Amino acid sequence: MSKQLVSPALAQFVTATAGRNMTPPAYVAVTAGVTMMLVLTVAPAYESAHHWVDAVLWACLAFFVFEWVVRLRAAYLAQRWRNYALSGRGLVDAVAAAAIPLAMVAGANPKSAWLLGVFWVFKVVPGVPGLRQLRRVLVLESGPLLSVLVIVLMVLFLASVAVYFLEREVQPATFGSVPAALWWAVVTLTTVGYGDVVPITPLGRLVAAFVMICGLGVFGLWTGILATGFAAETRRDNFLKTWESVTKVPFFAALGPSAIADVTHMLRIMDLPARTMIIRKGQAGDCMYFIAAGEVEVDLPGKKVRLGEGAFFGEMALLGNNLRSANITTTRVSRLLVLDLVDFRMLMARHPDLAATIDAEAKRRAQENN
Repeated sequence: MSKQLVSPALAQFVTATAGRNMTPPAYVAVTAGVTMMLVLTVAPAYESAHHWVDAVLWACLAFFVFEWVVRLRAAYLAQRWRNYALSGRGLVDAVAAAAIPLAMVAGANPKSAWLLGVFWVFKVVPGVPGLRQLRRVLVLESGPLLSVLVIVLMVLFLASVAVYFLEREVQPATFGSVPAALWWAVVTLTTVGYGDVVPITPLGRLVAAFVMICGLGVFGLWTGILATGFAAETRRDNFLKTWESVTKVPFFAALGPSAIADVTHMLRIMDLPARTMIIRKGQAGDCMYFIAAGEVEVDLPGKKVRLGEGAFFGEMALLGNNLRSANITTTRVSRLLVLDLVDFRMLMARHPDLAATIDAEAKRRAQENN
């Protein structure tokens, strides 16, 4: 029998590194590398521990080179190396691995070369879900955002020309040209107000007040557009997740697409770990649950019943007595679809067939419990 050359742990590590997602060691390397890069700029701290700082920086760089080589090899074996090399992720990996050595070879000061480690931060970008959502929002809302940008540029230009005309004679050193006045307009529109350049004529101050008010309105518009876009994207993502879960529940299998969409809007997803108490006996019931994945255990008098994927529970408190009749806990990681009381009544009214099924199951369970 041939001896295994690579340990399973190392093989698993290489396989994980070859993937596109950030691995825990990569997060550690980015955090440690950026931290040491910051320490490098603090002379007393670096001088007292320069051996450790240099060792950590070189170790992080070696890891990023290893990561880049592994991914290049995996892409080459999959005959996709060119796609990887020219992708955003591939370019970030290449810069993270090669920028510092190339700078040192070119004769740059080592401390200055290590500052290129700032590119290591970009390695975590693909792993941040919120940034992908932000990109979608920026694309979808590009029209309104660009419209506001045009307004900003117009206000900046008009304010610069106006304050130049009003202040150039009394403050030639600070408002002697439109580009010089543009700096003041940017600072004022963003409501930063450094105070290094201020108009002193009455009309100049009136223009400044107008620009300040425009700044509040402009950034309010941008904030509103982005907030609305994020809310819409969040609703879209939640709808798709809920839709996928609803289609897996046999109880809703007979519904058409429009009916499933209607039900999806009513339901919300709840992901729970194992051994989590969902319902406590004696509590008031304000919702029912459908099991999209996982399993729950119902603690009835004298027996325990387990419900799996596709089952539902909690309906009895909504149909009759509003108090829960049993303790219910998850036995493993589970995904539940929650239907609140108001939506439950709407569902019963809109879909009598589902209402009849729920009512029949509730009566059957009530008879079994009695």
